[in-house]
Amino acid sequence: MRPKWTSNPDAFELPMVVLPEDIDGQGIASNIAVLAWMNRVAIAHSSAVGWTVARYRQEGAWFVVRRHEIDYLGSARLGDRLLLRSWVGFMKAASSHRHHEILRPSDGTLIARGMNHWAWVSAETGRPQRMPPELIDAFRP
Repeated sequence: MRPKWTSNPDAFELPMVVLPEDIDGQGIASNIAVLAWMNRVAIAHSSAVGWTVARYRQEGAWFVVRRHEIDYLGSARLGDRLLLRSWVGFMKAASSHRHHEILRPSDGTLIARGMNHWAWVSAETGRPQRMPPELIDAFRP
C-alpha cells in the first residue's frame, strides 16, 4: 500500500551544494546522487535525534531499506544550493516509512521527492524485530 504524499513543515532540513561527483553525462545531478542525498539527510536526522551509527551498533539492530520510491521532478546542476528535507511518516513494529523532498530554494523548484520503506532488523540474524519504544519516541514530531 502506497502512503499518500504530503509535505511536512516540521521536516528535518540539511542544506547542501551540488558537487562535481554528483553530475552525470547529461550535466545534471544523477539519480544515484539523489538517492545518496536522501540517505545523507536520513543519517543526519537520525544522528540529530540521538540515534547515531554507534548507537545502532550498541542496540544490536538497525534499519535496512526494503524499497525506494523516488519522483524526479526537476534537475539540479553543479553548484546549485539545495535543501534536503526528511521526516518519518510511519513507525510501527519493525517497519518505517521515511519521506524526502529535495528543493532548490533560490527558485522554489522541487527537484525530487521520495519515500523509503525501512525494516528494523537484528544485526546478528538480519531478521526483522520490533523497534524499541525509545527509538519510535525519538522520531515523533
